[in-house]
Amino acid sequence: MSKNIAILGSTGSIGCNALDVIENLGPPYRAVALSAHRQMDKLIEQVRRHRPAAVAITDPEVDPAAVDQVRKLGSEIYHGPEGMVRLATRPDVDIVLAAVVGAAGLPAVIAAVQAGKTLALANKESLVVAGSLLIPEARRRGVPILPVDSEHSAVFQALQCGHAKEVRRVILTASGGPFRCATREQMESATLADALNHPTWRMGNKITIDSATMFNKGLEIIEACWLFDLPPSKVEVVVHPESVIHSMVEFVDGSVIAQLSPPDMRTPIQYALTYPHRAPGVSRQLDITKAFKLHFEPPDFDRFPALAIAYDVATRGGTLGAVMNAANEAAVAAFASGNIPFGEISRLVGLTIARHQVQANPTLDDLTEADRWARQTVQSLCPARGPAAAMTH
Repeated sequence: MSKNIAILGSTGSIGCNALDVIENLGPPYRAVALSAHRQMDKLIEQVRRHRPAAVAITDPEVDPAAVDQVRKLGSEIYHGPEGMVRLATRPDVDIVLAAVVGAAGLPAVIAAVQAGKTLALANKESLVVAGSLLIPEARRRGVPILPVDSEHSAVFQALQCGHAKEVRRVILTASGGPFRCATREQMESATLADALNHPTWRMGNKITIDSATMFNKGLEIIEACWLFDLPPSKVEVVVHPESVIHSMVEFVDGSVIAQLSPPDMRTPIQYALTYPHRAPGVSRQLDITKAFKLHFEPPDFDRFPALAIAYDVATRGGTLGAVMNAANEAAVAAFASGNIPFGEISRLVGLTIARHQVQANPTLDDLTEADRWARQTVQSLCPARGPAAAMTH
């Protein structure tokens, strides 16, 4: 059975790891379509190595000479955001691995589900923004959504041990990021280099900054509610700095099932691509011949207000997911550009949410407008420091 895979965001961390996994798995797994924004040197090398049938390039200002290099390697080329949609719906694609950072990947994700493609989802923003549209659409069409985030993959695997009605709670683990032991004052004045100094994971800039604020975990709370049909009250967070236990499920009889592995994204990527089967992988193995300890501690909601914001958004729903995500993207971009201090990120998101009039049952147009409004609102809240554009990916 063919396993032709389209990778949306192939030059990012998830995309590069996915190509490593696919190459290791060998036939019938093949990367037949790749999309990238502007990392053309990396994309050209990927095209040269994997020979995809098609490539989407979303940056309109990319060097035409670089595009010609891709074309000469034999790949059909699509352009712009609509290019990702065309890529995701190609008839020769079986699985779409969505790894584009932020809301930019949403149209292609929805199109993939509508086209009946199996969706391996690393783009948590798609569910945060449009879970109310995406999940019902996937159920109507019988399209599997397989989580790629290490936390949700762990929950997905643990849930195989029981029935949905037997779940007492899902426990998402968080590394605590670079500021786990920092004071509020230290966090307020943290530099970009400080925020990018993650202790256990190597990721792109946006997701690493989100880990520093814990908005990444906030997004995962909302994603878990949609993926596993859970109320926010059944999704909890525990700080686990070793990042070996990726998440846990507690059942009503008190049994807690956890998934453990070293912090290597190739493990959850491979499980999503090979599900329901398992295959030998290239990920690091857990070495239990050496002594090690695992620590757990409750998250600090005072130092990391992103968590309380996310629980509120998960509870109230509607357009708030789109607003929180867009406001966070804009605030993170402003911080990365040096326009606001680190401590302003969560404050700006909270202020934007407080000003929003929630729509309970939004359409895609409503969500798009909520996204636009939130970005504009963040910009208006810090006009003296410059605009807060969305981060590139």
